[in-house]
Amino acid sequence: MALPAVFFDRDNTLIINDGYLGEASKTVLMPGAAAAVGRARRMRFAIVTISNQSGVARGLFTESAVQAVNARMDELLLAEDADARIDLHVYCPFHPDAVVREYRQESDLRKPAPGMILVAAKQLDLDLRQSWVIGDALRDVEAGVAAGCQTILFVPPGLKASSHASGESTVLSDHVVSDLKTAMDVIETAKRNL
Repeated sequence: MALPAVFFDRDNTLIINDGYLGEASKTVLMPGAAAAVGRARRMRFAIVTISNQSGVARGLFTESAVQAVNARMDELLLAEDADARIDLHVYCPFHPDAVVREYRQESDLRKPAPGMILVAAKQLDLDLRQSWVIGDALRDVEAGVAAGCQTILFVPPGLKASSHASGESTVLSDHVVSDLKTAMDVIETAKRNL
């Protein structure tokens, strides 16, 4: 039986990032991140991160650096909450204006396209209609809507949104929250009302 998932954007949703993060030692959790991931797992959701990582295409860091940041984030999450385990990290290193030739391409993995969600759904056998996408940018919401998920736009106070977070979009999120606890409250209420 297919599981529902919570798809978390990574940068400025689970970890704080003021630009392009390629150093694992600079990984800092967003307040409430571990509690949110652990709570989602206890509600029987699979946990997936979906992240545009154009810093690879721009030559700022390598895919290995992305994976090292993800591994450090995993360590920090588990140190705060033993249930805060992520099942799968999916990221897109491609960008149409890439400096690094091998990454210069349009990709259906790159949000706002839903490719990363669809890859995870196939790999983990996920029920997208019962799944949620949480992110700080309209592109996260657009990807979630395109994949058939419910969406939460996360707008943390005092933190600059991820690059390209603003912009024109005709897609609206199902909910807007200012902290991850409220995001999980929304999901828990929805799950209870099924």
